[in-house]
Amino acid sequence: MQSRLTGPAAFFSTLAAMTGKELTIMLRYPVEFAASFGQVFLIVASVTLAGLMFTPRSGEQDSSATTGVVVYGFIIFMFLSDTLWTIGYNVRRDQKQGTLEQLYLSPASKFANLLSRITVSLVWTGLLCVTSAALMSALIGKLPVYNLPLGLLVLILTLSGTFGFGFAFAALTLRIKESAQTLINVIQFTFMVVSAPFFPFSVLPDWVIAITRFIPLSHGVDAFRSLMMGLPPGYPELAPIEIEIAVIAVFGLVMPLVGYGLYRHEEDVARRAGTLSEY
Repeated sequence: MQSRLTGPAAFFSTLAAMTGKELTIMLRYPVEFAASFGQVFLIVASVTLAGLMFTPRSGEQDSSATTGVVVYGFIIFMFLSDTLWTIGYNVRRDQKQGTLEQLYLSPASKFANLLSRITVSLVWTGLLCVTSAALMSALIGKLPVYNLPLGLLVLILTLSGTFGFGFAFAALTLRIKESAQTLINVIQFTFMVVSAPFFPFSVLPDWVIAITRFIPLSHGVDAFRSLMMGLPPGYPELAPIEIEIAVIAVFGLVMPLVGYGLYRHEEDVARRAGTLSEY
């Protein structure tokens, strides 16, 4: 008689199966798969041209700083966008396909289902970020790399908070359903303006900067690129680096718990109301 996996072994087995399922779905649409690469390169070209507007022509050091501002901000923008779609809106896709309700009728881990989407995001978006960073560096100039261990720690904490935001958005998706697609576009545009991933915060009006200081993700952008650029004069722009790291640490540790708690609440409401498979 074959023994069934239990405990951590069962969880990781489920996670591996669900991650494989998400990757298989992605590869089953080769045109969309190829188009996603093309879309990223179009974004890279647009962002590169936009970043050149903030490039002084006084020397290589200024060009290197501009490259760091654009490239490192672009990395966080890519992860935020992918998180909203792969974690948040894909819950809606499962709901429309009728597979979300089937998941809750099975003993499979619901947390593993969300975590599998994070795994796909880390692998796929990470690959796109590396490719895009190399292309943007070739177009704009040499990419500065300093304080790598601390910079990666800040990036990990920022992404952790971003994934928590994705959980919270998935909860909202269960409630507002198809309107979530429009809301994603609004959030992406707002982030591009308020959190300045492609340009220095100094070009923003003072009243916008006052709002920006209350957004943890903005401190993630500021601290990550400032550290990776070697903390040049004028960086970070929003607050001293110690304060920004503290804000990001709280964001990265608390937001996943808050986001997952909101998701569990909304899924319980939908399950009791019988709307998990509602179109």
